[in-house]
Amino acid sequence: MAAAIRLSRRNLGLTATNPSVGTLIVRDGVVVGRGVTAVGGRPHAEPQALAEAGALARGATAYVTLEPCAHHGRTPPCADALVAAGVARVVGAASDPDPRVSGKGYAVLRAAGIEVVEGVLAAEAGDLLAGYLTRSLRKRPEVTLKLAVSADGMIGRRGAGQVVITGPVARAQVHLMRAEADAILIGIGTALADDPQLTCRLAGLEGRSPARIVLDAALRLPPASKLAATARQAPVLLAAAADADEARRAALAACGAGFLAVELHEGRIALPELLEDLAAQGFMTLMVEGGAETARHFLDEGLVDRIALFSGAVAIGEGGVASPVTPASIPPGFRPIRRARFGDDIYDEFVRQG
Repeated sequence: MAAAIRLSRRNLGLTATNPSVGTLIVRDGVVVGRGVTAVGGRPHAEPQALAEAGALARGATAYVTLEPCAHHGRTPPCADALVAAGVARVVGAASDPDPRVSGKGYAVLRAAGIEVVEGVLAAEAGDLLAGYLTRSLRKRPEVTLKLAVSADGMIGRRGAGQVVITGPVARAQVHLMRAEADAILIGIGTALADDPQLTCRLAGLEGRSPARIVLDAALRLPPASKLAATARQAPVLLAAAADADEARRAALAACGAGFLAVELHEGRIALPELLEDLAAQGFMTLMVEGGAETARHFLDEGLVDRIALFSGAVAIGEGGVASPVTPASIPPGFRPIRRARFGDDIYDEFVRQG
């Protein structure tokens, strides 16, 4: 199952609106079939693994990281495909909360006389499937707040643009996180101050840059910005008010930018409604990269599910922008799940409990 979970990571961020699921077909201790949800979400992992296994699937064991689907579309459900292939045993990890599937996939298998073992490494599988599970249960994407924090608790310096806080190994890890996310979000203040690209620039993974979202109610993003200039290479979506200047909208549209209609509440973009709309469009994972005001807005609204902190040895000093969270000031309700070292920098990850 651990190998199936590792396999499922291959297409994270590429399978919306479906989750990235891994399946292994094992016969006599040998993997004879492998499958991971294809780019775009179809076909699912199980039929791909069964196709590779062929006749060897009969009497074999299938390891699946998510309960096989049981609802009919143009193609038969994965539970039926496993039955038709003659597998003898199915070992599952995470359960599917989708009411069309929940418990029904396993019921189809048991009704056909297949042995079913549920919940194997369910927490580990659920960690990678958190975006899909959050969208299914809460009708919004899973939100990860990612911050690089200096030794003195800052995330930047006022008026200085982008400030390097972590080393190249940690920055490469951030690019990998981008490659596995459906979308990245920043506020217009960060877009104007830093002029970031927010793309994945790891060799060989450039094509996996996520959609880039800017909270920009008044459409202040300059058409000459790096985001606008690269809008045809990776999607740029501007969360804008309906009464935003039409000339600005036209200029940004000419660059290839798209627009998300938003509601305003007390002069600010209503985040719960925005996230609901993103989920409806298929987004499952959203990484919030800045700045401090946007991070606090998400935290205050109780919309952060995961906190990813990279702590550097650099001190910002006078004029620094205080981080809304540090490893020593994690909000109540979060628990640590991961700590790692990337070069000289420390990475801490926390998830919301319950």
